[in-house]
This record gives sequence, structure tokens and C-alpha cells, in this order.
Amino acid sequence: MSENETELFHQNKKAAENGEEVAMYNLATSYYNGKGTEKNLVKAFHWYQKAAGKGYFDAMNNLAICYTDGEGTEKNLEKAFYWYQKSAENGNQYGMNCLAKCYINGIGIEKNLEKAFYWYQKSAENGNQSGMNYLAMCYMSGTGTEENLVKAFYWYQKSAENGNQSGMNYLAMCYMSGTGTEENLVKAFYWYQKSAENGNQSGMNYLAMCYMSGTGTEENLEKAFYWYQKSAENGNQFGMNYLAICYKIGRGTEKDLEKAFYWYQKAAENDPFIMNELAECYKNGEGTEKNLEKAFYWYQKAAEKGYIKAMNNLAKCYKNGEGTEKNLGKAFHWYQEAAENGDKKAQFNLGVCYYDGEGTEKNLEKAYYWYQKTAEEGYFDDYDAAETEKNFKKAFYVYQKVAENGDEKIMNNLAKCYKNGEGTEKNLEKAFYWYQKAAEKGYNEAMNNLAICYKNGEGTEKNLEKAFNWYQKAAVNGVVDAMVYLAMYYEYGLGTERNFIKAFYWYQEGAENGSGFGISKLAMRYKNGPGTEKNLEKAFYWYQKEAEKGHFDEMNNLAICYKNGEGTVKNLEKAFHWYQKAAGNGHFDAMNNLAICYKNGEGTVKNLEKAFYWYQKAAGNGYIDAMNNLAKCYRYGKGTEKNLEKAFHLYQKAAEKGHIVAMACLAGCYKHGTGTEKNLEKAFYWYQKEAENGYQYGMIKLAMCYEDGKGTEKNLEKAFYWYQKGAENGSQFGMNNLAMCYEYGKGTEKNLEKAFY
Repeated sequence: MSENETELFHQNKKAAENGEEVAMYNLATSYYNGKGTEKNLVKAFHWYQKAAGKGYFDAMNNLAICYTDGEGTEKNLEKAFYWYQKSAENGNQYGMNCLAKCYINGIGIEKNLEKAFYWYQKSAENGNQSGMNYLAMCYMSGTGTEENLVKAFYWYQKSAENGNQSGMNYLAMCYMSGTGTEENLVKAFYWYQKSAENGNQSGMNYLAMCYMSGTGTEENLEKAFYWYQKSAENGNQFGMNYLAICYKIGRGTEKDLEKAFYWYQKAAENDPFIMNELAECYKNGEGTEKNLEKAFYWYQKAAEKGYIKAMNNLAKCYKNGEGTEKNLGKAFHWYQEAAENGDKKAQFNLGVCYYDGEGTEKNLEKAYYWYQKTAEEGYFDDYDAAETEKNFKKAFYVYQKVAENGDEKIMNNLAKCYKNGEGTEKNLEKAFYWYQKAAEKGYNEAMNNLAICYKNGEGTEKNLEKAFNWYQKAAVNGVVDAMVYLAMYYEYGLGTERNFIKAFYWYQEGAENGSGFGISKLAMRYKNGPGTEKNLEKAFYWYQKEAEKGHFDEMNNLAICYKNGEGTVKNLEKAFHWYQKAAGNGHFDAMNNLAICYKNGEGTVKNLEKAFYWYQKAAGNGYIDAMNNLAKCYRYGKGTEKNLEKAFHLYQKAAEKGHIVAMACLAGCYKHGTGTEKNLEKAFYWYQKEAENGYQYGMIKLAMCYEDGKGTEKNLEKAFYWYQKGAENGSQFGMNNLAMCYEYGKGTEKNLEKAFY
């Protein structure tokens, strides 16, 4: 210790003994940290107690810490709480935070989330960064107050702007996910960068991820590597792991298996995922000498810590005698542990154990069970064709054996093998045979599958009446898919008489049993009929129910309800919210609708650039309404630079896909030479297409082409015909021109009565 520290210690001791509370606090801190004297927690406690008794707030906090941790005195959480409370009530911000923690965790007092929230709020309002951060967390999770994401965002922002590293991270997360604010990846990147540059290890990791994926900034693998390295060198296990991966696969740096191994080894102490990776290094000799004993050791460590993938790997070691003695019983045990925890490979391997009687008694029923789990989890999809075929053959053999003993569930699965050619040659007749056997034995799923065979003529002649019959049987027995198909058969009169009321009934049954398609159809019935009375409130209810489960079609439909006030109060903000949710999840119609919101400022601030962005997203996915709308953006320079060639190209794409308004616009482009060369013949062609599709504007334009002989031969009779069609479809211009045709005998006989009419 330095002479200055010793001298300061003696000065504080003398002043403390003379009753100066600041000196008492400083003396206690010297004893606590061993500065200027030997560390002595008992004396530290004594002097904190003396200073606290004289009303020194910082001493109250430290005295509470002594009671909390049992430093220099017996642990006493009630007394710790008392002194945190004294400190907080006297305005100490740190004490406020600690008091809130006592209430939130029930330390020295009964748990009270409302009081925890109160003290975090007091701390935050007094300018404490940590308090701001904790207050934001309360609003985020609804702890001691109602959940309020906007307020959570506000306090994370305050915390971050006041220099709190954790607050910077959480603020970045809010911007990343659009929580309490609009999604803004550039701002998310900015705050991760601020956090990282201020030394926060988590911020370093998140910043590295941004660079790795090009989120909020340009992709830069070298910078991603740099920040993983910074995080790792600061002792962060997550950073060590990702730094090892960078070295292992050569991302952002040269591939270096020795360095990958080094960082896996550094990080492996507590993380079972990394233990498993380290085991892989030893097993394969990557970055170190191959050592099966060490591979076994680390697989075992990871497995015993609950890492499921390692359990499967450990089982393989026991099965093959790699790094340990061969032990089929232990192999079976670890396959079972991993399988029951959801590991697909282990589920299949456990099936093999039962199939071959390895480490357990041979049991084809249990082999079937685990093969079935494997198939349902999509395990076979992860393998190359040869391996997949081998696995299916084993499963098929099990199904065949058990099915022949009369198990209807297995009959159904055997039928699937024949239908899909899994483990055997595809044979629709045999698939039909086994579906029929299982259905006749009362297996509900097989009834539905048998109906599909009759519906599509798979393995038997197509027979909609029999399909209807088996859908009906399956639906009555609770098969949800069958309920919806039965409803469709009633709706369209397939295999039975058309019956909208029964269609409605079965859509309702399907919806109430969780069918997304059933819910969608039921909502449509309530919105438009038939089969029930129109009920917009119930349509809204079902759209909302399904939207909240994450179904994108219904999110879009719910937004439409809010936009038009159908079944609920009109609310453009909520409409915008649901369009945004659906669009963000890839729903093309919602993308177009979201663009319209931005274009018109409906439920959000008008933003033509964002409108253009979402039209572009939807159009790029082939959505023709959006193509037409995007063309308008280019044509008039809305949200982007004016570009008549691009406008023309998009009108053309949309028109060729059947968009009637785009046909009119494309015809106009050809007529006036907008974005393309003037071509009256092509203008005529598209007006004709538009008119033939029932669009009155096209009818009038086509009539004018015939009347003036533009793009086609002059033909007054055809002009009269299309003016008449336009008039019949409500066109005022068509009515006027039709009257003139009758008045002057153009394309028809002169008829003043009809002209006047």
C-alpha cells in the first residue's frame, strides 16, 4: 500500500474518532477495501454503522450491503432492508434502486412489485441511469404497473442518453424490433455501437451481429470479427464462442482451427454448447490432436449439464466404444434422454435401439413410436437421399409388421409410406387399401385420408360422393381438416346437394376447433353470407382471434375491418398496426395496403418514400395491384424519382397479368408515347382488353377509337355498340355519346326519342 493511502487512513481515523461522519465513512471504506491498512470487515461494519447513525446516506447503503452479504456482521436481510429504506427516504438514488430490488425479490420484506416500481420511478425521476433502466424494464414486462411499451422505450432512451450501457443495449433492441417505437435498424446499430464503444460486452456482441448480417449498416465481416474478438478478450463467453466460429469457418478472418480450438477451450468451462463444440474439435482433430478420450470427456460434461445434442453424441461414444468402453446400456440411456428432450437424431437412434434390441429388449411397437416421432419432426429431411431411404426402409418394415397385426394407427402410417414412396415403392392402390382398412376399423385420421383418395382418384376411381361420405364420418369424429372439407363440399355442392347452412355449420365447427382456414371462411360467411345472417361484429371477432395467433391473412382482414369500421369502431391507427404486422411477415396484399396508409397518411404520418418502399416490396413478389401502384409512383415521381420507362414497364407487367386499371394506363402510355414509343394499334388493343373485361372506362375509350379510326379501322357501328355498353354500365360520358349517336344516326338509325331518353 502507498504512503499516501496510509497517511490518509490515519487522518480519517483521527477525524472519525472525533465524530466527523464523512471521515467515519472513509475510514470504513479503507477497512473494507484494505487501503492504507489491513482489510478488516468487522471494523468496516463498525464505522459504516457509526456514520449511518449520524445520518450519512452513503454509509447507510454500505451498511445495508454488509447486512445483505454478512460482511463484518451476521447476515440480516431485515436490517439491510431497513438501511436501504432510510437511505432511499433521504433521497439517495442508489438506495432507491437497492430498496426497489428488495421489494422486487422479497429481500428482508414481503415481495411488493408496486413498491418496487415506485422506488425505481423515484430513482429515475431523480436522474439515476440505473433507475431509468430498471423503470423501463418494469414498463416492458408490466412489473408493478401496467405494461406500456412506449414508456419503456422512453426510459431506455433516457437511460442511454445519460450514458448507461445496459440502457443503450435495450434501446437498440427496441429500435431493432419496433418495440414502443417504429422499427429503425440504423438507430439500433447506432446504439449497439455506442454501447460497445463504452465497453459493454453484450453491446460488442450485438454490434458484431449487425456487421455480420448487414443490419442497420453495410455487411462487414472483418468488423464483425473485430467486435467478437473485443468481447472475447473481455471475458465474454458468447463472444468467445462466436470468435471461435469465425476462426473455424474463416468468417472475417483467415480460417485457423488452432485459434478456434483455443477459444472453444477458453469458453468451455460453464457453457455446455461450447463443451460440445470442444468435444467435436477433439473428435475430428480440428485445431488440436485427435483425442477420443477428451472428446468423450467433454461430451459427457455437456450432456450432464443438459445439452441435448451432446447427449446424442455421448450415446454414440458408448455405442461405438469411442473414447470409452463400449456400453450399449449407457448408449440406450443417453439416446433416451436426448430423444425425450426432442432431439431428432436421438429419436431415430432410439428407434434403432428398439428395432435391433441394442441396450434394451427388442420392441417393434416402441421402434415404430420413435420412428414416427422422427418423421413428424422432419428428421429425414436433414439427410442425403441414400441415408433417408435407409431410414425410411426401417420405418416401413416396422409399420408393415405392426399393421399386419391389426393396429389401425399403423395401417394409416403404412398407407402413408405407400402413398409417398417412403421405404418402399410408391403404390397408390396399396395406400388406398390400407387407408380403407384403417378407416373401416374406425381410425378417424384414416377416414379423412380415404376421403382424399376418393376426392383425387388416388389408388381408386374418383368418387366425390364417397369422398363426401368419408369426410362426413371423419368430421363427426372430430377430425378438424375433414370439418373444413365437408363445409366446402356443402358450399360448392360436391358429392352432395349444395347447402349453405350446413357449410356454415361445419366452417364454424372447424373454426371452433382451431382450423385457421375454417376461421377465415367463417369470418367471410359472417361478413358476406350466405348460410347465416350477415354479422360484421362476429366476422371481426374471428379475424381478431386468428390475427392474434399470428395468421397473416387474418391480420390483413382485421386491418380492413379497422380501416372501414366493419364490426368495430373505425380506427386507422389499429388498421395501420395490423397491416404493418402482416406486411412485416411477408403478406403481399398487406404490403400494398400498408403502402396506401403511408401514401394517404392513414393511421400514420404521410410518407411517400415508405409508400414507394412497400409498393416495391409487394410488386417484387408479383402482387399486381402493387405493380400498378408502383407504376404510378414512377409516373408521377411520388416517393421516388420520376421514371416513365419504369412506369410503362410496370403497367405492362400488371396488364399482362390481368389488372384492368393497368390495362387502361398501359393503353394511355401507348396512345401518348409515355415511357415508350407512341403506338395507336397497341393502345387500341389494350382498350379492347379492358373493355372486354367489363371496365366502363375501356368501353368508352374503345368506342372513341372506333369512332375516330385510331389504332383500328373506323367503324361507327362498333363505336355505337361500345358507347351503349358503357352507358349500360353507368358511364355518363357513354350516355351522352350514345344520345348523340341516336340524334345524328351514327352507327345506328336516327332516333330522336332514344336520343332524348
